[in-house]
Amino acid sequence: MSPFGFIRRNKKSPATGEELVLSVEGMHCAGCGLLIDDELEELPGVRSSRTDVRGGRTVVRLDDGVAAMDAAVLGAAVRSAGDYTARLAD
Repeated sequence: MSPFGFIRRNKKSPATGEELVLSVEGMHCAGCGLLIDDELEELPGVRSSRTDVRGGRTVVRLDDGVAAMDAAVLGAAVRSAGDYTARLAD
């Protein structure tokens, strides 16, 4: 069980790659977070995504050997999940 109170399925093996933190706006419930995580985890080079709806943040862990990912690509994936906006967190 995740710290957010729902069970997450792991699509890939445990994470060890680089992390990127996104600030996400427009989320209202745990379902929003799941939709965003599912979209981000479909991107090549993304090992996992964990969204904290209350905190408005998503932690994206990249596959081993992937040092960076274009913020526009991440933002497009978040937008494709619904009426959400995302940017790299400060």
